[in-house]
Amino acid sequence: MKFSLGGSLKLAFRPWVEGLENIPAHGPAILASNHLSFSDSFFLPAVLDRKVTFVAKAEYFTSPGVKGRLTAAFFKGVGQLPVDRSGARGAAEAAIKAGIEVIESGGLFGIYPEGTRSPDGRLYRGKPGGLGRVALATGAPVIPIAMIDTEKIQPPGKVIPKLMRPGIRIGKPLDFSRYQGMEEDRYILRSVTDEVMYEIMKLSGQEYVDIYAMVAKRQLAEEEKAAKAAAKAAEKADRAEAKAETETEKDGVTGGGAEKKDRPAA
Repeated sequence: MKFSLGGSLKLAFRPWVEGLENIPAHGPAILASNHLSFSDSFFLPAVLDRKVTFVAKAEYFTSPGVKGRLTAAFFKGVGQLPVDRSGARGAAEAAIKAGIEVIESGGLFGIYPEGTRSPDGRLYRGKPGGLGRVALATGAPVIPIAMIDTEKIQPPGKVIPKLMRPGIRIGKPLDFSRYQGMEEDRYILRSVTDEVMYEIMKLSGQEYVDIYAMVAKRQLAEEEKAAKAAAKAAEKADRAEAKAETETEKDGVTGGGAEKKDRPAA
């Protein structure tokens, strides 16, 4: 399925790639990418000769019915591993365990250090847990990757993608083997993650924001909610003002009529 899907994506979207030679032909590696669109997990594997394994929420693999079975088959076919995300810590531990298993089997493990899609196209602070722990537990090289323009192809909430060329820039492998076995040191984890994010920033050209993407999403949601509330309040005030003006005009007409009626005849 990977080859049929990859061929279809390449034919339809014609993605351009730089740095393909930085992907090892054999052996384990961690592919750390920015995350702009749901389609990132499909475009990256489509341009590589080797299978890339990402983690995906378990619901994609357990939905009932024909549609559920087709969805599960699709995600398995493109190299996605199910992870139970019912608990934040449990999900993180399951993703780390899955990543270590992929690396120990000699495969390519794909991960998005931001933890979620960028809400506005900017690059956000990387979470140190997943990337750093898998890298330091295994000693595998980390290859920074920048997805370009995929958010324009399929923005959040859009089902039908726009036909245009996305880009993929693949950086040189980063070696953190000197820290192997230090995955419990949070300062080392932060240092490793920040170094990877800096390389992704250079490859992507994105503006960097030193907060987590999830925090930014909450802030944007709160701002949107506040803006809607303000607009609703302004609309209500406009209606009240219009109603008051109408009543004033009616009172003026009624008052004038009464005054004329009561005026004595000449």
